[in-house]
Amino acid sequence: MLAVFDKSIGKSPEGLQSSVTDSVSALKDGLLAQHFSSIHPDSVSINLGPSGFMAFTSDKQNPLLLRLFAVADDIFCLFQGHIENITLLKKQYGLNKTGNEVTVIIEAYRTLRDRGPYPADKVLRDIDGKFAFILYDSSLKASFIAADAHGSVPFFWGVDSEGHLVFSDDKEKVMKSCGKSFAPFPKGCFFTTSGGLKSYEHPTNELKAMPRVDSSGQVCGAMFKVDKETRRASTMPRAGSAANWSALY
Repeated sequence: MLAVFDKSIGKSPEGLQSSVTDSVSALKDGLLAQHFSSIHPDSVSINLGPSGFMAFTSDKQNPLLLRLFAVADDIFCLFQGHIENITLLKKQYGLNKTGNEVTVIIEAYRTLRDRGPYPADKVLRDIDGKFAFILYDSSLKASFIAADAHGSVPFFWGVDSEGHLVFSDDKEKVMKSCGKSFAPFPKGCFFTTSGGLKSYEHPTNELKAMPRVDSSGQVCGAMFKVDKETRRASTMPRAGSAANWSALY
């Protein structure tokens, strides 16, 4: 799976971009989309206009960590992995027996967007399994990306020469446009257009960028770790507030 988002959809956190000398634009002239299609002729690409693009292939899948793609009500979602408590979650979100992992993620997001009763970190902690997903809501021009707490699914992100964020389960595809400005997506974290990068395991703590150094001693993006000394200011709306909960996450 592959997604590239314009800066208006996903602003790169400070520290992820380490160099622009070896990076190129992932969106200019459809460079990365064309490269993906040339490697995976049977792939599906979704042009999101100025917001970016998403691409999916079922080629060379790990049978234990399947890739899935679905669209519902202008919500596009790429998912890889397996949810162990999927039966419970389908019941919780009112899905029928044909529902699968990717439809569960879409419904979980829709619940958050439409003022659900739980914060995003609670919704993600309720997912028991191995997963990484990329979701884009075209109606709000908003993204929602997350990975499980153990980093069970290979999942990488980076920033290209124009500041666009690139996400993929294939490190080489991220490196093609981001050069050394990439890193594994942080375990147990989620990224949203409105809130940036947060830990859903430690939602009250800030994240700290730690420079990532490769075997040759060069800085390659950054790893993000929970800073246990720094706590987030509470942004929880008061009971009965008319504020939209989704804007907080």
